[in-house]
Amino acid sequence: MASDELSFKEMCAAYDVTPRTLRYYEYIELLQPRREGRSRFYGAKERARMTLILRGRKFGFQLEEIRQWLMIYENEGTQAQLKAFLEMADRQLAELAKQREQIDIALAELTELRSTTVDLIDD
Repeated sequence: MASDELSFKEMCAAYDVTPRTLRYYEYIELLQPRREGRSRFYGAKERARMTLILRGRKFGFQLEEIRQWLMIYENEGTQAQLKAFLEMADRQLAELAKQREQIDIALAELTELRSTTVDLIDD
């Protein structure tokens, strides 16, 4: 094992993911660790990809969308990947704004219903 590589267990701990999650990311080809027998080792490239995957998930991107975006870098380079990201980000920002609007409406309705309920109890 190279000194800059993480083992499977170390990778799970470093990124706070379950072994099942890490295996799934490999299964859908988001990650491709170096293998020695049954052992897996994650170098700088795989760790960078993991950071991007987790960041994408945090922002609500689907795993397939993240996988395709990562493939753009492999096939077309940085500029194409950056342009694709802008399109993805614009779509996700619009979706999140829509969700926030729906949440604001639900909060207002629930607050009003709660207030009405308190009034009924006090009467």
